[in-house]
Amino acid sequence: MESLDLQVLTRILAWRRSGHAVSLMTVVQTWGSAPRQPGALLAVRDDGVICGSVSGGCIEDDLIARAKGAITGGIDAKAALPSVVIYGVDKEAAVRFGLPCGGTLQLVHEPVLGVGWIDGVLGHIAGHRLVVRTLDLATGRVTLAIASRGQGLVFDGRTLITVFGPRWRILLIGAGQLSQVVAQLARVLDFEVLVCDPREEYMAPLDLEGVCRMPGMPDDVVRELLPDPHTAIVALSHDPKLDDMALLEALNSAAFYVGALGSRRNQVVRKRRLAEHFDLSAEELARLHGPVGLDIGARTPAEIAVSIMAEIVQVRNVISQREGHMPGCVIDFEQSTACSL
Repeated sequence: MESLDLQVLTRILAWRRSGHAVSLMTVVQTWGSAPRQPGALLAVRDDGVICGSVSGGCIEDDLIARAKGAITGGIDAKAALPSVVIYGVDKEAAVRFGLPCGGTLQLVHEPVLGVGWIDGVLGHIAGHRLVVRTLDLATGRVTLAIASRGQGLVFDGRTLITVFGPRWRILLIGAGQLSQVVAQLARVLDFEVLVCDPREEYMAPLDLEGVCRMPGMPDDVVRELLPDPHTAIVALSHDPKLDDMALLEALNSAAFYVGALGSRRNQVVRKRRLAEHFDLSAEELARLHGPVGLDIGARTPAEIAVSIMAEIVQVRNVISQREGHMPGCVIDFEQSTACSL
């Protein structure tokens, strides 16, 4: 889940608890060159303050006017229910709202009357779990269930199914210069960044906003982190005593990406060492990306960092694109949007 969408949910929670009326807009389908993808969120407060984006600015003003009009007009039984809004159904409308190349957006406009479901979603995200939210447009009823990796947004005109999950995260082993540049790029790319290095002389100078220091030995940190399919682990210390043990745990985990710094020759030696001393299988060793990063002829720490993050993003996107929809496991939680605070 992108941090912006997480911010939308937390902002709605704060606004409702402070007494504001709030509308939530969700992009459910796009045609043509639409600015935002399905699942993008926008929250509109009763005074017109917004959080999030569904079009990059093209239709936000109209959505604000719609939301404020609905709120000031009073919330009757019909107005309290979700509705479908479509922008850019023809070329003239697309031009009016500034949608590029005749793009069309279909959104669900949802008055947020209860926040129990938001508490539930945020609780699952904090636990690094995927959760699927089902909204019945006819009743405004919301239910939550544990989601399976690969589930995505589904909208059939009557029911909106959206998936919320933890942010993508990256654990860097080693806190040297390269790790610091990788951490900066990862933050820009919206990753949660964790850094582990038991060497105090390397860890002490680390002072990057939003980067979490993980104390302890790397293998212990990896094991305690319980890497999931939203986790990337990259060994950058260039010290086999630190990297190898971390890689051993990482390659036996569910992390979607495991990489290690080093030349091709060093990677051959590393894999042989891991196979001989730690009994890793050929299949497990094949998961190791090494030399880490895309081959772009990188030389400087900044260039190497770009190659590393480019490969991680590539692997993440390929995995996301090839996974189909899978059923989730329903849990004992449901919350109506019409409930009281």
